[in-house]
Amino acid sequence: MKIHIAFNGAGGRMGQRLVALAKEDHDLKLVAALDAPGSPLLGRDAGEVAGVGHVGVPITAELAFDPKPDCLIDFSAPEGTMTVLPVCVARQIPIVVATTGHTAKQKEEIEAAAHQTAVLFAPNMSLVVNLLFKLTKLTAEALKGKGFDAEIVERHHRFKKDSPSGTAVRFGEIIQEVQGGHFVHGREGLVGERTPHEIGVHAVRGGDNVGEHTIIFTTLGETLELVHKGHNRDSYARGALAAGKYLANRPAGRYTMADVLGL
Repeated sequence: MKIHIAFNGAGGRMGQRLVALAKEDHDLKLVAALDAPGSPLLGRDAGEVAGVGHVGVPITAELAFDPKPDCLIDFSAPEGTMTVLPVCVARQIPIVVATTGHTAKQKEEIEAAAHQTAVLFAPNMSLVVNLLFKLTKLTAEALKGKGFDAEIVERHHRFKKDSPSGTAVRFGEIIQEVQGGHFVHGREGLVGERTPHEIGVHAVRGGDNVGEHTIIFTTLGETLELVHKGHNRDSYARGALAAGKYLANRPAGRYTMADVLGL
């Protein structure tokens, strides 16, 4: 029995990769492809937009009542998330929120939705990045109180709108949860010596880089770097599809990519 999947943001770069990869996946059946109202892609076949041929699913602005998806993957924009979220809550459709850049209030609403439906909300869909979250926590715990400074450097394409990336923020939060400290976003001017409690976060923007994150633990005499480099967007799309398969038809609750990985 195939899993019926729906995508919100199907006309975007990530949405198109989701459509393309879902077509190749024998466990999935695409039943809905959504995009923003007013999108010039509305009415067009989602597969043709993604460059993989006709799939028989037009891009629409609203989710039809039939067929009901087993899971919806949101890879759109914060406004897109907040448009589709109440629909998923009302119809108890499990939702994977892969979009980043939400406000604090929007994040609260997404978390609250887990009382009515299954919600998986993650700052990064890459399976390797989510494993790196775990490794960062283990490293922070092992080096706590041993004189190591923590710095995070992230690199993304010139078109990325939010800074720092949600993924970089999550790496920082993990270190903060273990070691304490506060974020310092870049440095400029005569700022004085680095204090022991800083967690430096630095954003680089340029070209078509799909995403790199380096978590640096360094002290006098040695350095440890944990690095992830995304080669293309498929790592994020495949991770989102894995999350969708995991979440499909699950009861209401808050789920994470650690659940998907079995960590």
